[in-house]
Amino acid sequence: MRLIKNKTSINFLGEARRRIALFLSIIMVSISISSIFIKGMEFGIDFTGGVLLEVGYPEPANLSKIRTLLENDGFEEVQVQSFGSDEDVLLRLPPQSDQDPNFIRDRLRNLLASDEPNVVLRRVEFVGPQVGEDLTEQGGLAMIFALMMIFAYVMFRFQWKFAAGAVCALLHDVIITVGFFSLFGFEFDLTVVAAVLAVIGYSLNDTVVAFDRIRENFIKLRGVASHEAMNISINEMLARTIITGVTTLVVLIALLTLGGESVRPFSIALIVGIIIGTYSSIYTAGAIALVLNVNTKDLLPPEKDPELIDDLP
Repeated sequence: MRLIKNKTSINFLGEARRRIALFLSIIMVSISISSIFIKGMEFGIDFTGGVLLEVGYPEPANLSKIRTLLENDGFEEVQVQSFGSDEDVLLRLPPQSDQDPNFIRDRLRNLLASDEPNVVLRRVEFVGPQVGEDLTEQGGLAMIFALMMIFAYVMFRFQWKFAAGAVCALLHDVIITVGFFSLFGFEFDLTVVAAVLAVIGYSLNDTVVAFDRIRENFIKLRGVASHEAMNISINEMLARTIITGVTTLVVLIALLTLGGESVRPFSIALIVGIIIGTYSSIYTAGAIALVLNVNTKDLLPPEKDPELIDDLP
């Protein structure tokens, strides 16, 4: 079954649209970087360290009362927020390095039970500050290493101009996805790092498939301008791109709405990343390659020197 029955001829990478797309990407990346450095990230307990408790109440919880109760008992800088429904509450405390984790858990449970005997302690997580710092460093190194390996792979498979376009597109996707979390204050934890790495894989696959078709058309359509050959290739891949993106988004939206609060950041990161990744595969990767003046000669094998041929025995 064909999603798009008629052959399309959309001018994706015409000079005017290419400039608009690059300008839009620069704006989005600039806003994301500014938010990351000025507003900062709402790091989860995986990175900051501390104590995380999920508790359930039989009726809507009074958050201000719970916060006051904990502060009066010596728990400073505690964060109390609803977690899904009004009956579910998430408590976040800074690292308690001088106390045993089991003692902290029992103390908090007894303290909450003194106010509401039917409170249920559903989840407890303890992460030390050193572990949080190590996870932050390792997560950043994982992304840098992935991008370096991707550049080497695309350069080996295609040509360095395509590799530069692919890596710029991936950096574009990562920065905007992370910036989205910073801008809107969503929690950034290890599940989001996993989602960002998945976005890198998704976007790279989309870009490599497009580059494969572009390489075929560059050689087949010799004499055609580079941006025209790219437009033809993208139009030929348009149905596949739409089907892949829409089916993936349907699954992620179901996961976001039905999966609960624990997978919400993961789902949001993938949804944002796939939308931005599809956009960058069409515009950013190809546009960067065109800025670097990619053409058919870059994909042809080097010509042999006739003088060297004559000197052969």
